[in-house]
Amino acid sequence: MVWYEADVRLLEEKVKALTPATEKIAFYGSSSIRLWTTLAQDFPHLDTLNLGFGGSTLAACTWFFERLVVPNLPKAIVFYAGDNDLGDGRHPEEIYLFFCALASKMRNLLPDVPFYFLSVKISLARWGIADKIQYTNQLIGREIEKYPDWQYIDMTTPLLDQHGKPRREFFENDGLHLSPAGYRIWAQTFQQQARIFNDLFI
Repeated sequence: MVWYEADVRLLEEKVKALTPATEKIAFYGSSSIRLWTTLAQDFPHLDTLNLGFGGSTLAACTWFFERLVVPNLPKAIVFYAGDNDLGDGRHPEEIYLFFCALASKMRNLLPDVPFYFLSVKISLARWGIADKIQYTNQLIGREIEKYPDWQYIDMTTPLLDQHGKPRREFFENDGLHLSPAGYRIWAQTFQQQARIFNDLFI
């Protein structure tokens, strides 16, 4: 986890500079969160806090959870990770176990905080592991059903065409990261699918 230390420290300093840093909607996860720079415009009624750090895996997000998320006492957590774990050759079952470790920390440290899991996207760059991505989403989706205040949000399907393949306009030239159009789709999808969105956040 040493590889992430510099980015994690920068995030810690960023949060310390906020007044106050608590009671925000924490968007936590990998570069798909870090690069979501339009959160304030996409969700004008939410007090958002971007806690994404580039290249992070679900395992890394679990490891740094106490440092980056817990001290902020978030009102809710919107989470995305798992993409990079699979890209590194990890198996869906491993990602599921990493998620279960994160879930355990959530239950122990932030038991009453709503949690939204954004499903792992199928990108152009990782089309070759689409089946593993879908299986990972299935495993995590079933686990999330155990918790009444948690929700699985399908962010994968809206990025696909009628043949089930990633639409190029929703991705940057690297075929991996979302384009501005991709983030607009994500924002719309989250607002449409998130249960009790209006009651909780407005």
